[in-house]
Amino acid sequence: MDVRRVDPSDRPCAEACARLMLASEPWITLGRTLESALAALQNPGKELHVVLEDGEVAAFVLLEMRGPLAGYIQTICVRPDRRGRGLGAALIGWAERRIARESPNVFLCVSSFNDAARRLYERLGYEVVGHLTDFIVRDHDELLLRKTSGPWAEFKPDAR
Repeated sequence: MDVRRVDPSDRPCAEACARLMLASEPWITLGRTLESALAALQNPGKELHVVLEDGEVAAFVLLEMRGPLAGYIQTICVRPDRRGRGLGAALIGWAERRIARESPNVFLCVSSFNDAARRLYERLGYEVVGHLTDFIVRDHDELLLRKTSGPWAEFKPDAR
């Protein structure tokens, strides 16, 4: 799997990622708009990484590497015709290795109604560490998950 970082000014690539989000859950239920998706994807403080297949975005991950939850997988999305083949799990593994260079923790949120994603994350070793009631939209909660290699006091950056 070839993962490449996207420059925030690459609007065509950001738009391709945004359109993938808008066409699938959980972003449909969460009411994501093209403008809000593009704002997140083109935020120069975040890292957008894509997997290209046949010149098109097959999957992407958006990382937040700053702040108290440094190592936060903000968004992961796999094109519908590429799902069920392990691409999402492989991309999460790639993101975990990227994050391990700077943090012992990987965080992500999963919507309370997104059972398939929650099962995947738990299978990959993530544990629920917080419950955010009505966080994005009313009647749907976000579950904060964490996977860790240990406490910050013992953290040694991974040079891989």
